[in-house]
Amino acid sequence: MNLFDLSGKVAVVTGGTHGLGMAMAEGLAAAGAELAITSTTPSKLEEALNYYHSKGYKATGYLFDVTDELEAAQKVALMEATHGKIDILVNNAGIIKRIPAIEMEVEDFRKVIDVDLTGPFIMSKLVGKYMIKRKSGKIINICSMMSELGRDNVVAYASAKGGLKMLTKNLATEWAKHNIQVNGIGPGYFATSQTEPIRVDGHPFNDFIISRTPEGRWGNPEDLAGTAIFLASDASRFINGQIIYVDGGILATIGKPANE
Repeated sequence: MNLFDLSGKVAVVTGGTHGLGMAMAEGLAAAGAELAITSTTPSKLEEALNYYHSKGYKATGYLFDVTDELEAAQKVALMEATHGKIDILVNNAGIIKRIPAIEMEVEDFRKVIDVDLTGPFIMSKLVGKYMIKRKSGKIINICSMMSELGRDNVVAYASAKGGLKMLTKNLATEWAKHNIQVNGIGPGYFATSQTEPIRVDGHPFNDFIISRTPEGRWGNPEDLAGTAIFLASDASRFINGQIIYVDGGILATIGKPANE
């Protein structure tokens, strides 16, 4: 079990103030990691830190925008100085704009690409510089089933997440020789505060997800913790450039016949 022990490790989790990011960060902390959490919203950051501290986890907050390279560089340098090292980077921060492609403004498309793809590149480049010097590091990019599949009204998000899959593979290719593992997690549909209004019996999308998922349920945020711990730990030291989909089996099946 020592393979999964993260004691003495420092994990940076971008956007780790709520939802799936918080669930993964909490999993890393429970496995022994010290957390460095980023956000662009002071109130969310304070609330998240209070939660982590209430659980007895060691966590520090950093307020900045991952798409601002200059600001991010300053904060990553501060993290290195404060914690002494960064062992794990989880590129979780992201946004989505649900707009039909024909109606989407280019500036909205660019904004999603900037946060969901350019942000992880910036953070990986900045943190990777220190990891390369130490010849050790774990980078986990939070991809999506939209890294593999399309869906109505998420053209920018799917484009970004598809790109993030390939960023993962390319960084793994370049940095494996430095003992850095770069992998991704592709969450399926999860029960979060954002999906709560539609997770009711009789709602068309809820019924679709239940019928489309072989496990017949939405994922629970804590279902992601084990995968995050695995990819952040020595247990995955020879795994590189892979995306692990935590989706209850959605991508494994074409779906049920209409008459079933």
